[in-house]
Amino acid sequence: MLRRDLMAAGSGLAVSTLAAPAMAQPAAQRVIRYSPHANLPNIDPFTNTAFVARDHAFLVFDQLYGMNERFEPQPQMVAGHVVENGGLLWRFTLRDGLKFHDGTPVRGRDCVASIRRWGRRDAFGQVLLARVAEMAEVSDKVFEIKLNTPFPKMLEAFSKVTTSCLFIMPERLANVDPFTNITEAVGSGPFRFLRDQWVPGSRVVYERNPDYVPMPNGTPSMTSGPKVVHFDRVEWNIMPDPATASAAIQSGELDWWEQPTADLFPLLARNRNITVDVINNTGLIGIFRPNHLVAPFNNPAVRRAVITAINQMDFMTAVIGTAGVTGYPDLRRENIGFFAPESPSGSTVGLDRLKKDIAAARAELQAAGAMGARMVLMNATDLASINAATLVGADLFQRMGFNVNLVSADWGTVVARRASRNPLEQGGWSGFFTFWSGVDHWNPASHAAIRGHGTDAWPGWPTIPAMEAQRDAWFNAPDDAAAKAATAEMQRVAFDQVPYMPLGRYYQPTAYRRNITGMLKGQPPLFWNIRRG
Repeated sequence: MLRRDLMAAGSGLAVSTLAAPAMAQPAAQRVIRYSPHANLPNIDPFTNTAFVARDHAFLVFDQLYGMNERFEPQPQMVAGHVVENGGLLWRFTLRDGLKFHDGTPVRGRDCVASIRRWGRRDAFGQVLLARVAEMAEVSDKVFEIKLNTPFPKMLEAFSKVTTSCLFIMPERLANVDPFTNITEAVGSGPFRFLRDQWVPGSRVVYERNPDYVPMPNGTPSMTSGPKVVHFDRVEWNIMPDPATASAAIQSGELDWWEQPTADLFPLLARNRNITVDVINNTGLIGIFRPNHLVAPFNNPAVRRAVITAINQMDFMTAVIGTAGVTGYPDLRRENIGFFAPESPSGSTVGLDRLKKDIAAARAELQAAGAMGARMVLMNATDLASINAATLVGADLFQRMGFNVNLVSADWGTVVARRASRNPLEQGGWSGFFTFWSGVDHWNPASHAAIRGHGTDAWPGWPTIPAMEAQRDAWFNAPDDAAAKAATAEMQRVAFDQVPYMPLGRYYQPTAYRRNITGMLKGQPPLFWNIRRG
């Protein structure tokens, strides 16, 4: 991979990117320094679906319900709820002592406004809002949701950790148009966002919220249970390259590196002061997202030809290498379909379409009339996993017979360009590679990339009515067997119409100093329960 030469000197590189003033603080033991996988582009958790925005939001905001490691919703901001009238009335009561960072109490109207804003942007929330007859505050601590159709997955929607998550914000922020970014990050979560210390591209800083009231009982598990904070300050430091991050964590100037690169696993694991561990046990699933609006990928036969050619292990090897870590001797997985295999939605339907056969793929491309077709392939060179997958993909596409125009930029530029629906000759694009957490592919509610609702869909904009019909069948399924049948049919449709191409799954180790204890498993990276010592 291209990043190898950047890392060769990792263990001996002098580090100067972490600011000295923080190190000089008398309470340095109460500060944790963390390097996230990407820069925080903006602070709105509803308009920005990037993982880094969600991870930021979990420090600042809180949820009505958390989710434990078994993916079960648990009360978080609520003391409890009742369901009446055959599932058409839900009444929620907030816990005592909840307060926003600006000192105002959390009220029922804040929850109602937050649900409305979130529901305009989130796929799960959109299904909920379509069934809402009325939402209203009953009192400062109580709000009701009246439905015109039962929605038994209400708590799953409120507690989900896939983007966009339902975070509760003050009514004045929740009333901001859902397609306009909020400019304040004011929540009721365990940390305050220090906007005056935010340096985009370099540093994000949080301080402990002294008014936060954790759940009084339960066991910390993923985003559920008591959120007890042991650090006064959290500093996110954006590292310029893996070598710098590696040197920083080895010297102790960095406490936690979210996503070390594969080349450095052995080096970090040999350091007795560093733990290399997999905390997201649902892994990361790679995809190639084609643009369904422009040639060549507006033709499903062309999309199917790519499925025929893909060798998932080639992509996963490029991304994560062949070295393992404790508990995961091999971090790669193949034969991954359109849902996480271990999820209730997992299926083997259609996996035989992954033939790893370039010759057959070329014949399919020829038959589809697309041999030599121009492809504008976008690449994000600042994200190692995406860059590695894109380079493997570009080679694969060229061998299939496409005329590949590789356009390289940073991730922010790719995200901006992928919003364009222009033809290729007017700045449009053909496809890009990216990754989703396994929990994002857990069920149809959270799975944005599989949807087929045209111009309202995630960039790529597939129109697949049969997919949407089966998604509706899943939401309305009377039992687990019917839900399983719906997702199996969704996977069959997906292998035929190809909203995207699945590339396999890998498990991303994280690295942290051994004196950091209490690390919680799951998604996202969490800053409560952990301590130094």
